Amino acid sequence: MANVPWAEVCEKFQAALTLSRVELQKNPEKEPYKSKYSARALLEEVKALLGPAPEDEDERPEAEDGPGAGDHALGLPAEVVEPEGPVAQRAVRLAVIEFHLGVNHIDTEELSAGEEHLVKCLRLLCRYRLSHDCISLYIQAQNNLGILWSEREEIETAQAYLESSEALYTQYMKEVGCPPLDPTERFLPEEEKLTEQERSKRFEKVYTHNLYYLAQVYQHLEMFEKAAHYCHSTLKRQLEHNAYHPIEWAINAATLSQFYINKLCFMEARHCLSAANVIFGQTGKISATEDTPEAEGEVPELYHQRKGEIARCWIKYCLTLMQNAQLSMQDNIGELDLDKQSELRALRKKELDEEESIRKKAVQFGTGELCDAISAVEEKVSYLRPLDFEEARELFLLGQHYVFEAKEFFQIDGYVTDHIEVVQDHSALFKVLAFFETDMERRCKMHKRRIAMLEPLTVDLNPQYYLLVNRQIQFEIAHAYYDMMDLKVAIADRLRDPDSHIVKKINNLNKSALKYYQLFLDSLRDPNKVFPEHIGEDVLRPAMLAKFRVARLYGKIITADPKKELENLATSLEHYKFIVDYCEKHPEAAQEIEVELELSKEMVSLLPTKMERFRTKMALT
Repeated sequence: MANVPWAEVCEKFQAALTLSRVELQKNPEKEPYKSKYSARALLEEVKALLGPAPEDEDERPEAEDGPGAGDHALGLPAEVVEPEGPVAQRAVRLAVIEFHLGVNHIDTEELSAGEEHLVKCLRLLCRYRLSHDCISLYIQAQNNLGILWSEREEIETAQAYLESSEALYTQYMKEVGCPPLDPTERFLPEEEKLTEQERSKRFEKVYTHNLYYLAQVYQHLEMFEKAAHYCHSTLKRQLEHNAYHPIEWAINAATLSQFYINKLCFMEARHCLSAANVIFGQTGKISATEDTPEAEGEVPELYHQRKGEIARCWIKYCLTLMQNAQLSMQDNIGELDLDKQSELRALRKKELDEEESIRKKAVQFGTGELCDAISAVEEKVSYLRPLDFEEARELFLLGQHYVFEAKEFFQIDGYVTDHIEVVQDHSALFKVLAFFETDMERRCKMHKRRIAMLEPLTVDLNPQYYLLVNRQIQFEIAHAYYDMMDLKVAIADRLRDPDSHIVKKINNLNKSALKYYQLFLDSLRDPNKVFPEHIGEDVLRPAMLAKFRVARLYGKIITADPKKELENLATSLEHYKFIVDYCEKHPEAAQEIEVELELSKEMVSLLPTKMERFRTKMALT
């Protein structure tokens, strides 16, 4: 290197960095990695100019045998040793080159070579890893090795590298604390060195990336609590350091809300979704940075897709909150229990009193104006379980608003499965709203709306390709008709003398419910139209419920023809008997339908006597 001016070495290095940042689409179509290969050649030149690695490598802790490159991976503390003297300085500069060569090879899909360079980087830095000069580079190398092993689906190895990085960051901030040198500064003249503020910003970004990758690793390992914690921390830090892309940040926050929804933590879920709305609204309004390279106009399809996905997260929020309220207030036949409703009203004050302390425990996003903007969205949405129709209706209307928003992108032409799921959620919103409604006629109208949106789907779908989805829809339509029939029967029971119009309506609803339950049951038959002797676990409960409801429906048909009524009772008995016989042959099935099985046994016992009396009466007349 003595024959080459240092300024020329630095110039080559900076040229290599510039080439590395060239986007792939700007390269020739047949040479997508042209700029990467040119950058690699320059890095190899710089490496050669720096000279061989120091010869005292054998004095340093070995890094080949495990992640973390040394004793730190085993949980032992690292000591702060500064790289002093020309030999140490050359080792650090070579480590910078090895790091960039490693990233370069990974970018060109040469993972093994990339790993080799990154491990060399760690080995060169191992002694100095906790120093002001080397900590950032060391953590970046470990982060990249964590990503590499994660892509190989060696998740535990990735976890070890990333947890080592986290521990090093924590130790450095505790023992040293000042913003460390950025790796690129090794090849910058003194007058171009970074300010303390810029160094801090870059180092914190490295740590944020570390937390982000750890969140993904914990998700893979099904450590969902930990994954959510790290995801929340990542999102919070990205806002604090203004290092985020609005679309990506918003979808990550909305996705995190689903974790809280599943945990029934509705305040936290609402906060994530409100923040997602506010940040998503920044798309195209903030200046492009290294973290936010795209403008809204360049990604219209992605923009609308992510908007639809966030809307779907809001739908799940409204639906789950309403369903949770229903579960808390229904009796053993699924109707509103007024005593439970009164108890929950009494608990409401306690929930409101605890709101402030809960909020303090929750991880809040943003400060100042951003925090105010998120709070403004939150204040329009309840996180408490609705206790009456008016409260449920507010959540329903919000959910329905987002249904329409999601359907703008997820249309049946191109997004069949997504579109159907949104329509099913819309139907579920009507279904749970009907639970809170006390007027039976209005409840009927809600179920009618469900049928109106679901029936067209059965026409559009090819049953061969969408068998499972078809089954779901058929079962749901049948259940909606079944509920409507029950409501119409209850309305008729209140009248002293129901007219023929009501009787006809009840029978038509009965007939429609039977039709869709039978379609569902027929879909379980084999190609020879034979019903299975053993029903699959995934459809066992719905199949048994369908059989039970078909039996009940035949018993509810209103007819003046005694012969027809006897036939209906016989068909009803046949279906009740199927349930009892099947559960005797397959005892595990009994656990799936305990209540229906007991009722079926009763009907198998009672119906033959009823039918015999009916036959005797017919013979006498």
